[in-house]
Amino acid sequence: MRIANHEGRAVIVGSDGKAADIATASGGRFGPDPQGVYDDWDAFTAWASTAVPVPDVELGKAGLGSPSPAPSQVVAIGLNYADHAAETGFEPPEHLPPVFTKFASSITGPYGEIELPDGGHTDWEVEVVVVIGRTAHRVTADAAWDHVAGLSVGQDLSERILQFTGQAPQFGFAKSYPGFAPIGPWLVTLDEIADRDDLALGCSIDGETVQSGRTSKLLYSIPRTIAKLSEVITLRPGDVIFTGTPDGVGFGMSPQRFLRSGETLRTWVEGIGEMEHRFY
Repeated sequence: MRIANHEGRAVIVGSDGKAADIATASGGRFGPDPQGVYDDWDAFTAWASTAVPVPDVELGKAGLGSPSPAPSQVVAIGLNYADHAAETGFEPPEHLPPVFTKFASSITGPYGEIELPDGGHTDWEVEVVVVIGRTAHRVTADAAWDHVAGLSVGQDLSERILQFTGQAPQFGFAKSYPGFAPIGPWLVTLDEIADRDDLALGCSIDGETVQSGRTSKLLYSIPRTIAKLSEVITLRPGDVIFTGTPDGVGFGMSPQRFLRSGETLRTWVEGIGEMEHRFY
């Protein structure tokens, strides 16, 4: 099942690309708010498993927003691929990778334009995004997937000058400019993903591929990440986890390269979809 946020309303997207409004199809059993789908995830998936929604929405790229537009928490994992740690001058984490937050005001949809900060060095970081479907606290890695609503495509855009200003890195602050957390184009439930532990992901700038990796190379796999986070954090339905980026970021290039006005960034994850953003 694919769940999208189209013009602020939750819709189910069929394999043919046609979409049905969830509130209409359910006769009001579930509301139109995309975020509200996760609040009663078990009831929603039970209804969706037997429902035959009639397509009534003309899906357009311009109307797509994040499938989880207002999560209570946005958690991000740093240095979760060994090659990415190496290219940025860090040792691969011996134990837990860095955990930080991106502020929810930075979330945007899968298509559109994003403003570059004046005088900044804005970098790209393709990531698989997890959306939580059931409350998770002190869950095991074996049980972690049971708490996931689905997966989406994400970009952890990062302004590197601010990130490394001061005595300690400003991870969350420098990664939370408006539009710096694109998510989309929809949420894909786990039953539609062939191998949830080994997904290809990547991104390109104006057609030139700059990142290409696989989630099988994560230092902390998705279930292990959820289990470790849940030792401390109570993950709630609709919460978002950015799971880490592979190598190929601009900060690690020689010479370094950053996004420029007029460039287009295309981002994809195997079996989920793609996003496209133009910078100005």
